[in-house]
Amino acid sequence: MGGNSPCASCKLLRRRCAKDCIFAPYFPSDDPHKFAIVHKVFGASNVSKTLQELPLQQRADAVSSLVYEANARIRDPVYGCVGAISYLQNQVSQLQMQLAVAQAEIVCIQMQQDPIMAAANPQMVLGQADDDDQAFLLQNQCFNFANNNASSSAYVNIHESLKRESIFGDIVS
Repeated sequence: MGGNSPCASCKLLRRRCAKDCIFAPYFPSDDPHKFAIVHKVFGASNVSKTLQELPLQQRADAVSSLVYEANARIRDPVYGCVGAISYLQNQVSQLQMQLAVAQAEIVCIQMQQDPIMAAANPQMVLGQADDDDQAFLLQNQCFNFANNNASSSAYVNIHESLKRESIFGDIVS
């Protein structure tokens, strides 16, 4: 910053903040934790080199990414951001399966109410039933639902089979 208050970087590194300090625009003195984490994970020298190699208009985004990755590395030193992404992808997959089961249950109920129309055109009942997974669920779930009215137990069985350990060590449900 060159004047009154040094940037968070210069404060942490205990040096004078020059007018052309590369860290000053991105690590203000009122947020010292931001630079401390980036420095701990990547090192001030590496961050400085990275920022100098980038065009001015890309530096703010780069700092934002460095801060995000550094926070992720502090939380999960082995996987970092990839661990968070993998965890979220698993959640999306499980939710898609739950949605498919719910759609199959709806189709089964509709087939019970109007079996002639549903048997003639199951794609019309499902909406967009060109997916193999939905067709499989339709066949199996409707059989279970019609024979023993066990749609909720079928959901529980599928849900139990989806439980697996996440990369964070806890059970994903």
